[in-house]
Parts: sequence; C-alpha cells; structure tokens
Amino acid sequence: MVATLADSCFLRACHGLPTDTTPVWFMRQAGRSLPEYHRARAGTTLLEAVARPDLVTELTLQPVRRYGVDAAVLFSDIVVPLEAIGFGVDIVAGLGPVMERPFAGRADLDRLRPPDGEDLAHVTAAIRQLVGELDVPLIGFAGAPFTLASYLVEGGPSRHHPRTKAMMLGDTALWGDLVDRLAEVAIASLGAQVSAGAAAVQLFDSWAGCLSPDHYRRHAAPASRRVLAAVAGMGVPAIHFGVGTGELLEDMAIGTDVVGIDWRVPLDAARARLGAGVAVQGNLDPAACLAPWEMVAAEARAVLAANAGRPGHIFNLGHGVLPETDPAILERLVHLVHDEGRSAEP
Repeated sequence: MVATLADSCFLRACHGLPTDTTPVWFMRQAGRSLPEYHRARAGTTLLEAVARPDLVTELTLQPVRRYGVDAAVLFSDIVVPLEAIGFGVDIVAGLGPVMERPFAGRADLDRLRPPDGEDLAHVTAAIRQLVGELDVPLIGFAGAPFTLASYLVEGGPSRHHPRTKAMMLGDTALWGDLVDRLAEVAIASLGAQVSAGAAAVQLFDSWAGCLSPDHYRRHAAPASRRVLAAVAGMGVPAIHFGVGTGELLEDMAIGTDVVGIDWRVPLDAARARLGAGVAVQGNLDPAACLAPWEMVAAEARAVLAANAGRPGHIFNLGHGVLPETDPAILERLVHLVHDEGRSAEP
C-alpha cells in the first residue's frame, strides 16, 4: 500500500509532478450533502461523532466510496484539539464553533497547551483504522493560528472580527503569545495525525481573507509559517488554504507545497503569480454545483482549461461542498475531471 500511495495522482500533484489524470477531492466531501451521512450521524452532535473512531471511519469513507475521489479527508473539525485540551468549545448546528468562555486576556494563555497523545487518542485511533481500509491518501488538517485565534477571541464565528483585530493591533505582545500557543496546538495535532498515518495535511486559514496584506504579513503569517515548517519536517506535503485570500497568495505560498485557490481568483492568474514551484488546488465555485449539469460541466472545463495541462493541479472547489448539493452532480464531476484532466512534463 505504501508504494501505491506514494505514486498516487494526488500526492504526485502535491509535489508538482505530472499525472495521467487530474486528482480531485472536495473540501467538506464527508458530510452534509450525503444522505448516508445524515443516517449515520443521527442522534449525535458533531463533537460526539468525532469522538467515535468507528463513526469517523465510516463518515470519512462514505465520499470515497460514492464519488471515487483521489483522497480522503479526515472527518473532524479545526476546533477538536481545543476541545480535547478542555478549552470549552461547542459546535452549534447552523452556527459553528462557540467558546464557553472566550479568550480575553493574558490569564487565558494558561488555558492553552499543545494536545498530547491521550488528548487525541480518538483521532489517532480513527486514522489508524482508516489507513488500514483506504487505497487513497488520507488528508489530515488543522486550523491556522489566526483563524483559531479569531474563534477564541470573538467567542464564535464573526463577519468582521472586531475583537480579534483590536487585540491584534492594540496588544501585539499578547497577540503574538496567543498565535504562538495556537501554532503549538496545530503542530501537535498535525504531528499526531501524520504519525498515525495521514499522508498529507491541509492548514485552514479560513478567516485570513479579512486581513490586509500588511497585517497578514506582520500578525498572521509568522505563526502559520511555524506550523508549515514543522510539517515540512514530518515528510508529508502541506496544502495552505484560505477564503478571500487572493491578495495574500504569494505570502501564503511561502513554506507550503500547495496553495488552495478560491473561486475569486482565476486559476491561470494564480499560477502566473505563484510560479512553477508551487502546486495549486481549486477552484470551482461551490455554488456552481447547484446549477444544471451542463453548466457545472462547462465551469469545470473552464478550470481545467485555465490550468492548461500544467503539472501540480489538484481539482477541488474554491471552498466546501454546500449542504444542498446533489451528490449525483459531484459524482459526475469526478468522472469529468478524471476523463478530461491530465498533466505533462512542463
């Protein structure tokens, strides 16, 4: 299995190597759009579900079975390590992560520590079970320090991140200590996932797009680069992804193997800016998948055409699968990408 996975089209694309077919997977492929997901998760909260390795295994495998994607992504959430160390996190349906007691000052740093093996035993047990059943690579993931900090400081999801930015600009010493602690949380979590068998990782900086390039470089990038540098030492490729981060692409590319591109930036423009040494992932608009198949196919072909056969392209959506997406559309999309997408030596 190791040799097969090492030569998988997904891992080859992560390393910028040519592939016979363009690899494809979908963010949030394991979840809300699948009827079998709702049946399997009936009566459980998300945090209860991720604490059950057998259920995590089933939910992670479901889209691989149905769609034939080229990578599985662990069914989990970026706040799971925070919940595991007892920070006080709930995931509210229809809203997202909510902090029982938001991060408000220096005393709250004592509530943050890297998770250890016991904290993440349920996560690593699920990964070990998965790698014994999968014939495609498993992607582990973590939240980037800025995005985790925003959840902690705001107390939950936020459109404008006012408290986060006020702390970031008004108390730079506290902010620096906070994102450093969260970098340690991410490094420990990713290290545990890779040790258990994850073949690649994705660092989600979902809210970094709210920052100006200068603020990102000064207040968010250094902690994320600490995480990416640690992953580089783990021997697996890293994908760095954010939403609305078109102005940050060059900065997000430093230290990573793959940059996730959302649908706001044309793929050919992103590749021109990033250069040949960085692979890209993306970037079909998730909402396009709600259109009739003919339009979905046209949009997907436009993404493939923008890549123009260059190696180092992983087809994905520009963000996660929307809950109302018809699974049959995603299944047809995987077939289209496999049939029509390929890359060659540059």
